[in-house]
Amino acid sequence: MANIRVAIDGPAGAGKSTISKIVAKELGFIYIDTGAMYRAVGLKAIRLGVDTKKDIPAITKLMDDIRIDIKYGEQGQIVILDGEDVTSKIRDPLVSIAASDVSAIPAVRLKLVELQRSLAKKDNVIMDGRDIGSYVLPDAEIKIFLTASVSDRAKRRYDELVLKGIDINLDDVKADIEYRDKNDSSRSFAPLTVAPDALVVDTTGNTLEQSVDLLIGIIKERLDCFSM
Repeated sequence: MANIRVAIDGPAGAGKSTISKIVAKELGFIYIDTGAMYRAVGLKAIRLGVDTKKDIPAITKLMDDIRIDIKYGEQGQIVILDGEDVTSKIRDPLVSIAASDVSAIPAVRLKLVELQRSLAKKDNVIMDGRDIGSYVLPDAEIKIFLTASVSDRAKRRYDELVLKGIDINLDDVKADIEYRDKNDSSRSFAPLTVAPDALVVDTTGNTLEQSVDLLIGIIKERLDCFSM
């Protein structure tokens, strides 16, 4: 059987990365976090002092010489930006906002989509992002749109950041998620949208374990259909 590609899309804070990483490990798939790639671009823009909300020409030029590599270690995906491991640095809240800004720029998406599609050819993969099922892998064998209420998503992201020792308040996290929702859904190029053939899964009120079990069940059911 050909490689299986699972596309998992959804808004900020829906738990895509956390859930997808666990599900991929349980199923023996490779997990690809596309959001981390946009975060790497956002981090570089911040380091160069580029205004990610206004200076589109500078960000477009930045893409000419940026180098993003994806490697895999015992802890999962490792993001290398211009030769530096930035896996932990890209999780800063300011980088999250910058990532949402740069993701709306066509030059950024076009370059990163090339990398994402090449990675998806190598093995059975679970790839998460905002436009995987609708744009990056429109012919993916399995498509899931993962969502939850804004309040649930904000609380999950807040708890995650606190565990990492980041000093932030819940209201700021909620405002960030609402900003990113608007940004991601309204951009003209490859916006956040539900692919016509995607299964919408709402995890509001679920524990992490419940959401993981739910997705594993859905994917296994689809895989059984392919093997019949």
